[in-house]
Amino acid sequence: MPATGHSEGLEGIPAFTGESGPDGSAPGYRARRTLGLRVEARRQLTRRRTQISLGFLALLPFILVGAFSFGDPGDGNPQTALVDLATSGAANFTVFTLFVSSGFLLVVIVALFAGDTVASEASWSSLRYLLAVPVPRSALLRRKLAVALGYCAFALVLLPVMTFLVGGAFYGWEPLKTPLGGTISGSTLAWRLIIAVAYIAVSLLVVAALAFLIGVYTDAPLGAVGGAVMLVILSNILDSITALGQWRRFLPTHYSLAWTDVLGSEVVWNSMVRGALWSIGYSVALLAWAWWHFDQKDITS
Repeated sequence: MPATGHSEGLEGIPAFTGESGPDGSAPGYRARRTLGLRVEARRQLTRRRTQISLGFLALLPFILVGAFSFGDPGDGNPQTALVDLATSGAANFTVFTLFVSSGFLLVVIVALFAGDTVASEASWSSLRYLLAVPVPRSALLRRKLAVALGYCAFALVLLPVMTFLVGGAFYGWEPLKTPLGGTISGSTLAWRLIIAVAYIAVSLLVVAALAFLIGVYTDAPLGAVGGAVMLVILSNILDSITALGQWRRFLPTHYSLAWTDVLGSEVVWNSMVRGALWSIGYSVALLAWAWWHFDQKDITS
């Protein structure tokens, strides 16, 4: 009988007998088919930290409603803080929630999704086995980063959508009242909220890139997440020191609240454009560093 290059292995599985493809790989091997995006997305969705994080974001609006029920509503002063207007309608409730969560809560969520994805594989000693499948290193990073950013984007959409629905159910669907006394409603309100969420997502790219970079250096997921969060906190502390003057513009968090410029009578783009460019620039540099290091790293875990 002529040799076919395969023999029937255990339970009918073809066993490789030594022949290889034209590039030296095993017959039928396709690098692009290893660790597919859907496979990685399912793996991450089954993680307890993913379920808890997304569940908490969905529950947060109800927690805030409960907290506001213990106090008095805002006094209606035309020049007042966002917190005083939070219960005046769904739009204001959403803006307030974004304002109080974008500085820390969303930073932690993004750092968790991006920093844990590679470091957790190393902590489980499964990273070397993924690469031995073999999954190309660059493909592994691309897919893990894509899935991590996908969950980050989902979280950033989940929070305002849930907040708007819960706010409407408890406080009504009144137009957005700005701290300066103006109102925004209809399609204009929808676009303003979309712009705000989109800018927050772009500004948090640098957090994701930083956490991802630390994650390829360490096999301690908490170290990757905590390291990114601590560096963001350090940037915020430095940004509050006015003695630094114009140097503060180079900090990655300097323009983190620029999305509040959508609350005026007209959208002011200057700060948001600068903040987006800085965030994208930092992110590209950090991710390039992560790719360079991981490509040369000796994987032992």
